[in-house]
Amino acid sequence: MSATGLEIMDKSVQTTNIWLNEITDAIGPDRQLAWHVLGVVLRMLRDRLPTDDSAHLAAQLPLIIRGAYYEQYRPSIQPEVIRSRDEFLERISDGIRDVRPVGPEEAVRAVFATLSRHIQKGQLDKTRHALPEEIRRLWPEGIQGPPPPMETRHGDGRVDRRPM
Repeated sequence: MSATGLEIMDKSVQTTNIWLNEITDAIGPDRQLAWHVLGVVLRMLRDRLPTDDSAHLAAQLPLIIRGAYYEQYRPSIQPEVIRSRDEFLERISDGIRDVRPVGPEEAVRAVFATLSRHIQKGQLDKTRHALPEEIRRLWPEGIQGPPPPMETRHGDGRVDRRPM
């Protein structure tokens, strides 16, 4: 039985819980903190990416997480000029300073690892390569995104199938 009566909302809640569980595994068992860290890191990433790359990444996020991603969005300032790892982490630190202590690098790595497990590899590669090398190095190595979908269904009823 559906909790919300809408399959898309139920799936988004379920996927959001999976993401939060992965983040709490990395930073500790506080789900409120995990949600806060997820939002802060995603918004900093969003603001650092060119607008098109930011929108393409957002399209891959679960509906509920996409809402947090676009909170306080101001596309006219994108991309923010943040070139160094230290500046990126300092901004993350500013965003998480009012919650239980968690290191900014630990927060970033937890969210980046979660993105790496759930975002398709092609989009993940585009997102990573839009970042300066110093920030890109915060992304954990060896974690691959899910495979592309076997088929894509279009609103007009067409179905494109990926060859095996």
